[in-house]
Amino acid sequence: MWRRSGARALLLLRSSIHKPLPPPPLRAFTRSPPPPRPLSRFLSSSPEPLSDSSSSSAAAAVSASSNPAEAGEYILGSDPTESGEDILGSDPTEAGEDNLASLWEEDAGDGDGVFDSGASSDPADDVVDEVLVARVRAVVEFTPEDRIPSAIADMVVDFTEPLLSAILQSAVETCSGKKLMLLFKSAGKNNPAAKSLANLEIVVDKVADSDEIDKMSVYSLWDLVKEMGAVPGSVNTEVLNKQLAMFWKLEKSKAALEVFDKFGEFGCAPDGDSYYMVIQAAGRKSMVDAAWRVCEAMIGSGCFPDGEKVGGIVTFLCKKKKVKEAHSVYLAAKEKEVQIPTSALNLIVSGLARNDETINTALELLEEYKGESLEDAGQSYAAVIHGLCKTNNVEDAKKVLMRMVNLGPAPGSAVFNFVITALSKNGEMEDAKGLMRVMENQGIQPDVYTYSVIMSGYTKGGMMEEAHDLLRDARKIHPRLSRVTYHTLIRGYCKMEEFEKALECLKDMKEDGMEPNMDEYNKLIQSLCLKALDWRTAENLLKEMEVGGLCLKGTTRSLIAAVKELEMEELSKASQEA
Repeated sequence: MWRRSGARALLLLRSSIHKPLPPPPLRAFTRSPPPPRPLSRFLSSSPEPLSDSSSSSAAAAVSASSNPAEAGEYILGSDPTESGEDILGSDPTEAGEDNLASLWEEDAGDGDGVFDSGASSDPADDVVDEVLVARVRAVVEFTPEDRIPSAIADMVVDFTEPLLSAILQSAVETCSGKKLMLLFKSAGKNNPAAKSLANLEIVVDKVADSDEIDKMSVYSLWDLVKEMGAVPGSVNTEVLNKQLAMFWKLEKSKAALEVFDKFGEFGCAPDGDSYYMVIQAAGRKSMVDAAWRVCEAMIGSGCFPDGEKVGGIVTFLCKKKKVKEAHSVYLAAKEKEVQIPTSALNLIVSGLARNDETINTALELLEEYKGESLEDAGQSYAAVIHGLCKTNNVEDAKKVLMRMVNLGPAPGSAVFNFVITALSKNGEMEDAKGLMRVMENQGIQPDVYTYSVIMSGYTKGGMMEEAHDLLRDARKIHPRLSRVTYHTLIRGYCKMEEFEKALECLKDMKEDGMEPNMDEYNKLIQSLCLKALDWRTAENLLKEMEVGGLCLKGTTRSLIAAVKELEMEELSKASQEA
């Protein structure tokens, strides 16, 4: 008892010398719940040696009053009789020691005294000296960065976790992130317990929220986080996510991947935002394989960011030609009821529709469009129809088209033309012409391409009258047709050896303001020479070409001369025989 009383008295004596007068009430910085208090806080002493005279005066101050607060200490329970101990003798010093002893017993009676490793329940443990906070903050604020560690060391401050927290919070508005890091490291050298997760978060927030992120500060912070991560529980997912966000903004993809790889080592679980930021960071440097590795980890964990961010991941993969992988991400997110934007789904469907092996998967995905999403599904439907037509799956293409007509989204002329083209190539002219009527019923006017495609199908089948009738219909709607439209008919008539009608089409072409090009002339001249042996008409066309500034190929020009010479030989031979 006397040994403990003496120790407590010594503490009070030293404290009273350090603060000889009762201080004014202090504004307290508190944390809840309070962290464990290091033993050094209770055994700290004044940096200056104590003199005999000061010791005696301090003892007198303690014994002169029954109120401990008057001696310069804040002590709960000032009545010595309440401690349950007898007061020995009338010596004021002895009475003071007994009083201190009783207070020591109150601290230790429940097993929660100064030597207890658990957190203190005394609210005074959470109180920090505001004057000390201001002193340290001023040193950090006005000292150059490279001199902060030595300046902090010279102050001989016993940093505790609450004290460091109060200093960091007060300096966060006026000091740079780098200065806060230096303060954090210096305080940790004095007392490792001050380097708590909560205090680390203050430093991380400051660096992350700076208007201009400094690359060196971000890398220095990462070194600090890795150092902290060696102690279990000293780093959490939120801290690592903010570190990821900074590397993402700096476009440091490899550093972001390093952070991601440290999650497991630090005992942290990545969340949806963690995966999203790493994938996006890798994407900025086109590190597609690394990004997909993270995607696989995300799928395996079943932890996804929100729908917009999953849509961003899908978009990145589609743009990098990883459509199958994007589809895998979509399916996994769907199982977790994460809904991606329609625009991202459109990219998946369109990408799958371009590949003959995955066109059926794209067809199945059309079932995902329902309600309002149908309004933005036109691109996907068009891609699937085009893919089906390309693989000659015309029947499914027709079904999808009619579904669009009946349920939506409303098809445009291009979608109709995909199917009409496929039908015309297959010679299914009635179905092709029927779809053109459906177009008209939908208020869509068949364009020149529509007429040209159907006319081409008719000419391939030798149905020249039907083709020419369609030409007349087209001219009623479209005052000016395309060169392809006339070229199709001219070739068809030449194939059927109906050269007069071919020349008529050439004339109509000129009337529509389109001068025939080399192809039309060349086809007609060759057909006239080889099939009709009509070198005269061919020669007239040659002159017409020359007037128009066109130069006939040498082989075709020679062909005219050869046919002419052949005819002359035949006439000469006939005359000789006569």
